[in-house]
Amino acid sequence: MLPRRVRLPSLLVLLLGLTIAAPSFAQDAHSWSSLTPAQQYLLAPLQSQWSTLPPARQQHMLERTEEWMKLPPARQQEIRERIQRWQQMTPEQRAQARQNQHLYDNLPADKQQQLHDAFKRFQQLPPEQREELRRRWLQQSPEQQRQWLDHMGPGSTLPAGHAFGMPRGRH
Repeated sequence: MLPRRVRLPSLLVLLLGLTIAAPSFAQDAHSWSSLTPAQQYLLAPLQSQWSTLPPARQQHMLERTEEWMKLPPARQQEIRERIQRWQQMTPEQRAQARQNQHLYDNLPADKQQQLHDAFKRFQQLPPEQREELRRRWLQQSPEQQRQWLDHMGPGSTLPAGHAFGMPRGRH
């Protein structure tokens, strides 16, 4: 065993060496300029924050761009817009979106399809009608919203004369 006078300085040197070597074990951050033009195009909504993202998050986004670059240009543009909308959301809105996605992922496949179909019908409505439906939804109490959602249970269908369970002409 080393004398105490030698052990303490040796331990300090070892710790100092580990702290100097530690960054080499960490995942390196990617500078914006090191990204390919295609990566920069897809991740453009993140450019102003790119240098502040943790390296693991940067790496994750770069891996996703590899998949996205294989998609048609229109789909790539949709992804950029989605990233931009996400960046503009408040932390509370993001938490709600994550919770909604979790709820959707846990629905049975037929219920997911039903919800997807209803959303497609909603998107096909004129903007004024969509806005009116949003307004009416927000005016409902949580109990009223719950009742409407319960109506959309497994096997239920929307009546032909209704837009998402709400009578036409009243939205």
